[in-house]
Amino acid sequence: MEAKATAKFVRVSARKAGQVCDLVRGKNVNEAMAILKFTPRQASEIISKVVKSAAANAENNHEMDADKLYIASIVANQGPTMKRFRPRAQGRATTIRKRTSHIEVVIKEREN
Repeated sequence: MEAKATAKFVRVSARKAGQVCDLVRGKNVNEAMAILKFTPRQASEIISKVVKSAAANAENNHEMDADKLYIASIVANQGPTMKRFRPRAQGRATTIRKRTSHIEVVIKEREN
């Protein structure tokens, strides 16, 4: 049995979110929340919301034990990129890419 949660079109690049995902992959949910709380990255706040949502889905929808939950899989995939333009010298323009990501969390229950 597994519970999932996703956050789509989040305004953080997939590369930066992926670095935070690597910190908590495979950890217990309580331990992961403690790590995310003290990680000084923008993505850690967003990822903690998704982990909380997946844990709530596991408890309420699938009747899993909250103390046995762990993060089986966490992925930050690339979303669409918003393109903006900034004026530069001599009438030119430079593209600014505002990247987004889709964060997916899968939580399972340990068989202890």
